[in-house]
Amino acid sequence: MTQGAGQGPEVERTATLRDFRVPAYVHETGPYVHDSHPGEAAAPVAEPVPYPQEYTPTERDLPVINRGDTLQVTVDPAPVATPAAGPGPLFVVGDVHGYLDELVTALQEKGLIDAAGHWCAGTARLWFLGDFTDRGPDGIGVIDLVMRLSAEAAAAGGYCKALMGNHELLLLGAKRFGDTPVNSGAGTATFQAAWLLNGGQKTDMDRLQDHHLQWMARLDALTETDGHLLVHSDTTAYLDYGDSIEAVNDNVRETLTRNDADEVWDLFRKFTKRFSFRDEGGADAVRSLLDTYGGTRIVHGHSPIPYLLGEVGSEDGEDNTGPLVEGPHVYADGLAIAMDGGVTMAGKLLVQQLPLNI
Repeated sequence: MTQGAGQGPEVERTATLRDFRVPAYVHETGPYVHDSHPGEAAAPVAEPVPYPQEYTPTERDLPVINRGDTLQVTVDPAPVATPAAGPGPLFVVGDVHGYLDELVTALQEKGLIDAAGHWCAGTARLWFLGDFTDRGPDGIGVIDLVMRLSAEAAAAGGYCKALMGNHELLLLGAKRFGDTPVNSGAGTATFQAAWLLNGGQKTDMDRLQDHHLQWMARLDALTETDGHLLVHSDTTAYLDYGDSIEAVNDNVRETLTRNDADEVWDLFRKFTKRFSFRDEGGADAVRSLLDTYGGTRIVHGHSPIPYLLGEVGSEDGEDNTGPLVEGPHVYADGLAIAMDGGVTMAGKLLVQQLPLNI
């Protein structure tokens, strides 16, 4: 979300650090030692034959006891669990804006990551709707977590993917173009000034590395899965970049590749638009996107649910309860699902399984 009409106050959070490193387990093993019978000389113990690291011993490798007073029992092997056919459950995450601790808690509550912060959801599918940085204390920590979960989920047969939000474009622009003047349509502006105005954090810029920039620049702008059209912004501006999902994603990436400050600013400005689905004609706006790109419902972040409902936090900061957000907001004749719970205004960081039973 970028500051604009209806922007509410922000609640300052205390930055915390979280270390997800888990010490490696240490396995200690030793050779079997056989006692000799009384009065007999102890036979020399043969050196154990080394096995490859991933080798599983078979029956011939294990000691066999054949005594007349033992009972041979046949044990049926335990049934092997068969993985469920088809893709795993689908989850979406709203705007995070640097609130790493809140994100970790929300993912753990949904059973997507374990206590150490690692993927534990098997074949589940997870989509982030964009806006990882700015306003909150640890945007780079959020990006690092999402990048790591992407690798861990893929190794488990699931996936963790992300869409590009307007704040990713803003951070890319601030890093690439800094104070270079751009034509904003309302005079001269700069990415650096816009980034600072909209919650840019110096600690994020200081820790921003090339692999973060490359990852953000390759993010898709929209996607469709299980009948849900996933986007970041509640705007029809996506139609300006193509009449198919592939065309939009390709054109956005090509715009960033050309590295023209005015062109990137125009892309950022269009992705910052909001409220296209809220007022009169909102359902028709949603249908125009669904008819073009597919899906039966659109799922977006960007505009906080309290703004969509006309609720904002206290301007004097005395109301620490924040706006009441229980979950996603369904509107526009049931065609749109809003996922930005307003974490920047002491709301709630939303992680939701789809489809909704609404």
